[in-house]
Amino acid sequence: MALLAFTIAGCSGCKKGGFNVFSVEDDKNFGAQMEAEIASDPAQFPILSQSQYPQVYAYLNRMRDSILASGQLTHANDFVWKLYIIQDDNTQNAFCTPGGYIYVYTGLIKYLDNASSLAGVMGHEMAHADRRHSTQQLTKQYGISLLVSVVAGTTNAGQLAEIAGNLTSLAFSREHETDADEHSVIYLCPTQYRADGAADFFEKIEAQGGSNVPAFLSTHPNPDNRINNIQTKATTSGCDGAPSASVELNEYSAFKALLP
Repeated sequence: MALLAFTIAGCSGCKKGGFNVFSVEDDKNFGAQMEAEIASDPAQFPILSQSQYPQVYAYLNRMRDSILASGQLTHANDFVWKLYIIQDDNTQNAFCTPGGYIYVYTGLIKYLDNASSLAGVMGHEMAHADRRHSTQQLTKQYGISLLVSVVAGTTNAGQLAEIAGNLTSLAFSREHETDADEHSVIYLCPTQYRADGAADFFEKIEAQGGSNVPAFLSTHPNPDNRINNIQTKATTSGCDGAPSASVELNEYSAFKALLP
């Protein structure tokens, strides 16, 4: 694994001054490494073919581009924001690596009922990357020992490989989850989607009595009053727009029907 060039950087745009020893370039390098590792493991991550399902990818790319065009992302032009669909109907999950590599499971797409729900989850995941939550968590996890190694220039390929490997199982903090929820609203507010779309996902889980809890919650701890917080943020931000039924339901249903 190639040696990453680390620089000590303040955490640009991080909530409450969260410290981050990694640079934006490090985030991009980590993301590229994770993309390569995921591509090399089709058994665990069966990526849906873009050439065989161009309409499916076109739909999700339009949704992603709408969020990026909101003007609210700090690193909209810094990160790659490359999107992949993982063909696994049994997993209701999505994630976004440092550097903006977005992965959405078919199980999540089929679980959700409308376009705003998916846009809300996508905005949430993009917020984790844009707000640089993963490398903040790594900074917290490795602590002063990593900081000293960075300052001294003694980090080695083994240490860096361990750090990159830990990204795949990294769990976010409740503070980061709240921050990603809030920024999902901020990102979606100027778009055609309902700004509180992310709340739909959690409302559906609650309506089902918490049975068969999606994999999403294994790495995304559930802050208290999550649904109310998202909806309140949308209301206080003046996000009262709503997509047409064609966009919200009809196009989304047609999109889901294109999936294998």
